[in-house]
Amino acid sequence: MKLREPMPELTGATEWLNSEVTRDELIGKKPTLLHFWSISCHLCKEAMPQVNEFRDQYKDKLNVVAVHMPRSEDDLNMDEIKKVAAEHGITQPIYVDSEHKLTEKFENQYVPAYYVFDKDGNLRHFQAGGSGMKMLEKRVNRVLNETEAAQS
Repeated sequence: MKLREPMPELTGATEWLNSEVTRDELIGKKPTLLHFWSISCHLCKEAMPQVNEFRDQYKDKLNVVAVHMPRSEDDLNMDEIKKVAAEHGITQPIYVDSEHKLTEKFENQYVPAYYVFDKDGNLRHFQAGGSGMKMLEKRVNRVLNETEAAQS
C-alpha cells in the first residue's frame, strides 16, 4: 500500500473478535491505527502494551483495529488467538485474517506492522517492526493535530 491510498474495505475476515467494524464506520470522524500482529510474533507481544496504552490514551480521538495475520499453521488456532489476545489486553476489534485476505489488500509482509489513516481514510504512515513506537506516536499526533485544526 502506498501513502495517500484509501483504506481498503475490511471484508474477508475469518472471524472478528471483540466487535466488528466496517471501513465506513472508521472514516469520517477520526483517524485510524490499524496494526497487524501474530500470536507467534515475539516483537508483537513486546509492543502490545504500548499499542494498548496508545489505544486508551487516544480513545476519544483515534480508532484502533488489530489484524491477526497468521505466519504458520499453528497461528490458525482460534482458541490460541483468543487466549493470547486476552493475555495481552487486546480489547479493540480484532480482524482474524486466516486466509490473508486483508493482508493481500494491504500488500503487508510484516508483523508487527502499523498503518495510520487520516479521518478521511487515506494512508498517512506505515511502519513495521518492534521498535519505533516514538515515531509512530509522532505520526499519529500529526494526523490528530490536522484533524483538530480542520474541525476548529
